[in-house]
Amino acid sequence: MMRIDLNCDLGESFGAWSMGDDAGVMPWITSANIACGFHAGDFSTMRQTVLLAGQHGVAIGAHISLPDLQGFGRREMKISPDDAYALTLYQIGALAAFARAADTRVAHVKPHGALYTMAAKDAELADAIARAVRDFDAKLILVGLAGSELPKAGAALGLPIAHEAFADRRYEADGLLTPRNVEGAVIKDADAAVAQAVQIATCGNVDIRTGGTRELHADTLCVHGDRPDAARFARRLREALQAAGATIGNT
Repeated sequence: MMRIDLNCDLGESFGAWSMGDDAGVMPWITSANIACGFHAGDFSTMRQTVLLAGQHGVAIGAHISLPDLQGFGRREMKISPDDAYALTLYQIGALAAFARAADTRVAHVKPHGALYTMAAKDAELADAIARAVRDFDAKLILVGLAGSELPKAGAALGLPIAHEAFADRRYEADGLLTPRNVEGAVIKDADAAVAQAVQIATCGNVDIRTGGTRELHADTLCVHGDRPDAARFARRLREALQAAGATIGNT
């Protein structure tokens, strides 16, 4: 029987600005990637999201990012491995404080946006992130794009890893995500996104944007919390995966 985790990027509100339907999404997922203030989120939002995840028995993860609030962490920056190591530790530590105060723990770490894409391709950057995760807590699960440099780096250091796939993002022939500036990179149609997720989970492959399919094995599927229909989509996705024979649970 298939077992797959459903993760979602949450806690992305900031000050008086609200983003996403965290409360609506939380009942349908098993892991929450909580923004740590670098691309989104703030101290109050982090605390509230940790508490909300605890109420639903959802695993807590640090959603680390480049320091890019204005660009929502989606703009590439030149960053040294030493800086990548430090910013990873900084953000995990911030979330871990709120988790500890709520009598729970951080269970996983997942980069966000441009940092995620960069670490999928750059082995040196991936190693720096993985070393920071290991040095903070070697039991933390490192989440990265399936088959990419980041999970490879984590495995090389003995970390538990989770290969991630996306329901609502197109894929290129090399296994990387289609850049967001390419038309159709984000699958907005819920039926098509659910169908892609079920295909990945049940068949172990995904359709490529330019034609054909590519092998893709995933431990966790991402639900984007900034979708306008995020809560409905998360519920539909979970129900469709269960109907296809999958067990939904943490990795």
